[in-house]
Amino acid sequence: MEPEDLFAGHPEGLTLCRLVQEAVADLGDDVTTAASRSQVAFRRRRGFAYVWRPGQYVANDAPAVLSLALPHELRSRRFKEVVHPSPRVWMHHLELRRPQDVDDEVRAWLAAAYAAAVDVP
Repeated sequence: MEPEDLFAGHPEGLTLCRLVQEAVADLGDDVTTAASRSQVAFRRRRGFAYVWRPGQYVANDAPAVLSLALPHELRSRRFKEVVHPSPRVWMHHLELRRPQDVDDEVRAWLAAAYAAAVDVP
């Protein structure tokens, strides 16, 4: 499956997914990308970033959501939700509505998640 399949009929979401994909590509050549029916996952030794279409699961008009897995909580008003699903993971959900949302701050968060994904407990 490809990102185009996940975002079929949702060109804004696909554009945002591609921008995240470009940002992740700048982090290193050891990232794998896998698209499924539910998300596009970016992995190093473990997953660190996921892009998904929220309208597929919840009533939400955002074209895409970026979820970042980090070993600590980040505080920002930009996050729609932050959850702590396991002792070593904080998941940060950021609604992406326009290309400008994938900015330097988001790129820094992606870099932090990428760096943390090499540490496998």
